[in-house]
Amino acid sequence: MTRDELDDPHDQDELYGRLKAYEGRTASSGGRGRDPVNEPMIRHWCEAMGDTNPAYPGIAPPTMLQAWTMAGLAGRPAGSARSNAYLELLALLDRAGCTSVVATDCEQEYLRPLRPGDQITFDAVIESVSPRKTTKLGSGHFVTTRMNVRTGDGGLVGTHRFRILKYAPATYTPPRTQPKRETEPKREPRADRPRRPRPVVNRDNAGFWEGVARHQLLIQRCLDCAAPRFPWLPGCGTCGSQRWEAVEASGDGTVFSYVVMHHPPFPAFDPPYAVGLIELAEGVRMVSDITGVPYDKVRIGMPVQLEFLRVDDELELPVFRCAEV
Repeated sequence: MTRDELDDPHDQDELYGRLKAYEGRTASSGGRGRDPVNEPMIRHWCEAMGDTNPAYPGIAPPTMLQAWTMAGLAGRPAGSARSNAYLELLALLDRAGCTSVVATDCEQEYLRPLRPGDQITFDAVIESVSPRKTTKLGSGHFVTTRMNVRTGDGGLVGTHRFRILKYAPATYTPPRTQPKRETEPKREPRADRPRRPRPVVNRDNAGFWEGVARHQLLIQRCLDCAAPRFPWLPGCGTCGSQRWEAVEASGDGTVFSYVVMHHPPFPAFDPPYAVGLIELAEGVRMVSDITGVPYDKVRIGMPVQLEFLRVDDELELPVFRCAEV
């Protein structure tokens, strides 16, 4: 089956039937964590996340669930290699033209906490394959795997659902434009550029985006322990309270870390460019573009100042400009 043949609804139905047959089959089995749950790993995780909950490292943060199953640079843990069924599913999608892949989201469920000394075992199944979907990246199928994580006694401690999109990349063709005449007024650069992806606004973060519309950078502050937090969440990670208030950040910050994006190319962006993890003066961190300095001049510790960048007629984003002279 070729990509062109997928334009035929009958062929799409036939392919989807073959994909559905893989649901419930093993994706990997017999996996074993490279190391037992341990305090150094918990401490590193908490420092990276800025999580000062006093319960750690006596127990592992629940969100570390996947970390104990990961292979690291040395390769996959014994018994956790992808199954033949999962490889066949990916190959079938490749032959259908869905040669690109992107991770889209994950969901975790926690049954009981992990403690130092616990030895992790895990296996995974192909939980679902979606009908063909059309996205801005291209059209393809969402594949969801469900990993069951257990301790050495076989007791289930949590599940990790991981979803990818295997898709056929969409081809971007910029709109045709007439040659510019000398008498024409000067236009904004790259006026034909596609729009940037829209932020996901939900009931938990709507207040943040309302602040952006007013040129305010709002963070949350717990009304019980006064801990600041960002991104916006319904509960305090320090004391668990659900009482909070929104406060305006000063906009002063420093570059805590950064990456330079080269790939993958995307029509709405011009790589290479720097994306920074900005530590605000209030003690929280946020990911943002860094402006006012070439990407290869960005440095850790560099002072930055908030500004608001209008990227199109509808979208304005908080970014951080280099504050050094």
